[in-house]
Amino acid sequence: MTECTKCDREAVMHAAYSGSHLCETHFCASVEKRVRRRIREDDLVPGDATPEDPETWVIGLSGGKDSVVLTTILDDIFEQDPRIEMVALTIHEGIEGYRDESVDACVELAEDLDMRHELVTYEDEFGVRMDDVVEDDPEGMAACAYCGVFRRDLLESYADEFGADKLLTGHNLDDEAQTALMNFLEGDVRQMAKHFDASIGSFDEREEQDAFIPRAKPLRDVPEKEVALYCHLQNLPAHITECPHSSEAYRGEIQRLLFDLEENHPGTRHSIMAGYEELAGIVAERYRDDGTKADLHECDECGSTTTTGGRCRKCDLLAALEAV
Repeated sequence: MTECTKCDREAVMHAAYSGSHLCETHFCASVEKRVRRRIREDDLVPGDATPEDPETWVIGLSGGKDSVVLTTILDDIFEQDPRIEMVALTIHEGIEGYRDESVDACVELAEDLDMRHELVTYEDEFGVRMDDVVEDDPEGMAACAYCGVFRRDLLESYADEFGADKLLTGHNLDDEAQTALMNFLEGDVRQMAKHFDASIGSFDEREEQDAFIPRAKPLRDVPEKEVALYCHLQNLPAHITECPHSSEAYRGEIQRLLFDLEENHPGTRHSIMAGYEELAGIVAERYRDDGTKADLHECDECGSTTTTGGRCRKCDLLAALEAV
């Protein structure tokens, strides 16, 4: 038996990047501590929030392990804090035999936490189901490319409808390190700046962005396996099954590369993010200072904010689907 680094109980996990062995109690406390620290370091709770004028946080709750863990920890932190009001938002893409079960997990969790829960669907909003989109595929793209556009649009539009001050998602350390490495390898400097302004930089240091609701990722310091372990140990109602249409080939390659690097060089993910955040912050500041940030427009069809003139990407894809 391997003992916990902090007590004499049996360890349930070993964090190679820190050398710690932790028992169930100290492991769960460690995850929660990192989320609290991220909330504090990103200044998510503004100093002027009051019970009379609280902030509204919309949480993207998919029913998977990441969003379920995030929602549970946030509820534990802020349930008794009248300065923060939380709304769980679930999006049903129309994937038979997959999303129905995860929606059930969302409903169960929201009821357990007594949290307001809203459900929206691609079918009601756009008149499409992802199962049909994958079959038609007018643009010759991976399913995730369509789904990502539709999901982002609904998260933004409904967060705005609910009067959200912030939109929170369950991206973990692995997700963020993969995105960072992809941006590096693709040489996408502008995307680094957008990533920083949207969900990395400290909220009180970035300029006012009236067109977009700021995003936050309080789980981004926690590795994916640790999120899964926390979910298991806390017996949370998560639906842990990969989407049948998941086919992000390039991200999959990056995921495998990072896994091997982390196995051979523990701490790689943390190092990538530390360097990326510093560089992304410098790049974001440069774009703000030299006025080369993309101009914002209203979509000609739906009125949503877009960086291109004419139709937004969502409306382009819907038009292509209608033409099939």
